[in-house]
Amino acid sequence: MKTSLPDRGIYVITDGPAPGLLERVAEALSGGAAMIQYRDLTHDDARRADEARALASLCQGHGVPLVIDHDVALAAAVGADGVHLSQADGSPARVRASLGPDAIVGVSCYASAEFASTAAAAGASYVSFGAFYASPTKPGAGRAPIELLHETRHLGIPRVAIGGISLDNGGLLVAAGAEFLATVSAVFGTDDPRAATAQLASLFQA
Repeated sequence: MKTSLPDRGIYVITDGPAPGLLERVAEALSGGAAMIQYRDLTHDDARRADEARALASLCQGHGVPLVIDHDVALAAAVGADGVHLSQADGSPARVRASLGPDAIVGVSCYASAEFASTAAAAGASYVSFGAFYASPTKPGAGRAPIELLHETRHLGIPRVAIGGISLDNGGLLVAAGAEFLATVSAVFGTDDPRAATAQLASLFQA
């Protein structure tokens, strides 16, 4: 039984091999993370499978969906709730056929409302836009204007804002219509992922 996509919240993304990964994700979940993405672009397949499987179990225990970045085969193998795709990863419809009708299939749309419309029509569960601010994780990422969130209200699926999200700027994105704020460093770049996640989650109650 897959965990369904929540309506809104903080979308916490891991970033490659890291000591204490499971413990730090557990802290983020305790702080109120609404969704977790496992992102590890290395080629250590055995470790990645072990970590993804452990994260799937951890997230299931919290009732929070786990999405795997790019790797459809890994998502299927560990029973993750879905996958996050780039523009080069194929159609959401094809991926959903592989993972099942209830799978969460997200698509990176960068700064393109047109691509987001195409992804939504192809069955994407959500689309992500960014980077809205300078990103320490992807310093070379192109920027997306905040007006993009106003322009895409008609899509009918959640929109994720990503890129340099912080307590200082996240509220602006929520007010503009972002259903999710995605972050790596604002949670895992701190000494207390639980507190950092809880503070970011409070932006949705402001």
